[in-house]
Amino acid sequence: MRASSYLIPTTKEDPQDAVVASHKLMMRAGLVRKTSSGLYAYLPLGLRVLKKIEAIVREEMDSSGALEFQLPILTPSEIWKESGRWDKMGKEMFRLKDRHDNESCLGPTHEESFCFLVKPMVRSYKDLPINVYQIHTKFRDEIRPRFGVIRSREFTMKDAYSFHLDDESLDQTYQLMRKTYRKIFARLGLTTIPVQADSGNMGGSASEEFMVVSPIGEETLTICNSCGYSGNIEKTPVNREGSKSKNSFTSANPILETPNKKTIQEVAEFLKTEESNLLKAVALSYDGRYVIVFLEGDRELNENKLKNYLSANEIRPMGNAEMGNFGIVQGYIGPQFVKNEKIKIIIDSLVDWEYSYITGGNSVDTHVLIPSLKSLLDQKDIEIVDISQAKAGDPCPNCKAPLKSEKGIEVGHIFKLGQKYSKAFDISVLNANGKATITTMGCYGIGVNRCMATVIEQCNDDKGIYWPISIAPFHVCLVSITKSPEDTKKVESIYKDLVAEGIELLWDDRDLGPGFKFKDSELIGYPIRITLGKGFLEKSEISILDRKSMVEETIVYSDSQSLAKILKEKISALSKDLV
Repeated sequence: MRASSYLIPTTKEDPQDAVVASHKLMMRAGLVRKTSSGLYAYLPLGLRVLKKIEAIVREEMDSSGALEFQLPILTPSEIWKESGRWDKMGKEMFRLKDRHDNESCLGPTHEESFCFLVKPMVRSYKDLPINVYQIHTKFRDEIRPRFGVIRSREFTMKDAYSFHLDDESLDQTYQLMRKTYRKIFARLGLTTIPVQADSGNMGGSASEEFMVVSPIGEETLTICNSCGYSGNIEKTPVNREGSKSKNSFTSANPILETPNKKTIQEVAEFLKTEESNLLKAVALSYDGRYVIVFLEGDRELNENKLKNYLSANEIRPMGNAEMGNFGIVQGYIGPQFVKNEKIKIIIDSLVDWEYSYITGGNSVDTHVLIPSLKSLLDQKDIEIVDISQAKAGDPCPNCKAPLKSEKGIEVGHIFKLGQKYSKAFDISVLNANGKATITTMGCYGIGVNRCMATVIEQCNDDKGIYWPISIAPFHVCLVSITKSPEDTKKVESIYKDLVAEGIELLWDDRDLGPGFKFKDSELIGYPIRITLGKGFLEKSEISILDRKSMVEETIVYSDSQSLAKILKEKISALSKDLV
């Protein structure tokens, strides 16, 4: 490919709305252009990378025995209502009506569609197991799209769904997908950590996210260096060994005046005590009902744990008017004062019932020092649940060693869905005894364009991107520095010979200065650059640059076949690093 007949709209300046490296570099290197909030057009270079990622995903999925389909993006509301997710998916689902007033949505995921499609095709246990997948466009109405294609409203995903006669068969495919994902991400040049995760709206008994550690990650991982445990903070159990040591805070009067102090931090600072000595109250409404959650003051509520426990679709803070109706005072809520049967009370399992906490006094500017929860409340009337969020230093759920935390980007997710969707769509087959048996399912997703951005997050420097050879837009960039037509023809002859030898090559033959060409090649990130300029024309010398290391060597050119051999060896060496 000749750069003079290609479109390479590189820029020097970062876009104003870009805050992460991948977004900046994808725009500057001419890979994508923003068309609207959360919507991006892929330009020729960017599309080449995207298609190479798709090809790797497709090759490994096919190798695992999965079968590729392509389903409509537009999906009817009937199948979503059949699974119960039409309302549960919430505002992130793009919904629309056609001219006949039929409701549909732009699919954010395709469990329902594949269930509807596969159901009439599988009738006997002999038809199972089957693993079906597609690589297709998905839509999500993000409230705040950000980080370029990492969190966009339109995205490309590989989503697969497996159907099984029993859990043993499901586990076999689940483990196969774990290995397949490892191969895919390794070939993409991504180092991933599988972490235990929350299944969310997907449902199911087990799920794992494949995370890439990154400071820009929107997910927080909890990792144990001792036993190897890894989990998403939304899923990680929080435990404490034994009871808390005695509260060092004392007061002759249990009623504490806390003027204009509402937050945990304000109260703790005013009373000169630790935040963990206070009970935090979080008043919420969920699906038309109410709950107040109490946890230690230095802990944060894990909404996913709470949402799963309540089987809630949406959770929101309780308003002042709602609190007033229940006779409770915002900022000063204590569990001993919540005595309305319409309000569910949940106390985090980390709370020590024998401990002397400071709680809200249910009166403005007032808190109360209680001897213990046990002295005030009957545990039989309270729901005790692990609903606090894990943090660094918490004991590992497996070995009790201190956990550390890292930020991560999710690039893949696998689920054991169980029978949630099989039952909803009544997908049953006859077993070996001729008895109708409900199938069980798995689900396996990879964010394709998210992988592309994540690779850039890992593979960039002050000059630009350095692509892994497997997904680089071109393996080699040939930069020519010539003045006369005769010299250009010499370079053209070598270019044609290298292409004939199977080298994936972009020849930068544009009428631009060498400095501009060099900077462009380093910004875009071709793994190998060869330069044919004055040294070549006078002494048959060719310089070869390794983009990642920026190490440059000079060879003496003898013929195109020898040069092609050298380049193939370098490409092969770079490829071996990804196995």
